[in-house]
Amino acid sequence: MASDRLEQLQKMLDESPGDEFLTFAIAKEHEKYGRTEEALQWYLKLRDASPDYVGTYYHLGKLYEQQGDAQAAFDTYKAGMQAAQRAGDQHALGELAGAKLALGDEEDFE
Repeated sequence: MASDRLEQLQKMLDESPGDEFLTFAIAKEHEKYGRTEEALQWYLKLRDASPDYVGTYYHLGKLYEQQGDAQAAFDTYKAGMQAAQRAGDQHALGELAGAKLALGDEEDFE
């Protein structure tokens, strides 16, 4: 079942290369089934290709946290907050700020 959905998403992305939502959905699908390395690669691909796609940052940061990389998570939340500010997305800004604060403050990550 999981591979069917992933195959469908990949086919749709092949038909619409660069579609941010489909790229995000593929990352989430990998994450859902515990394929964290694959999810990480898809999130990074999306972040690099579409740095203003705000939804990437929270999920990428949480994945870094799961992997025990607090510094990468903190940096990701911080970058996401900047993207959310540029987009005027106050909801995402609040979520990212909360996630970042839960890890610590700037002095903890200097």
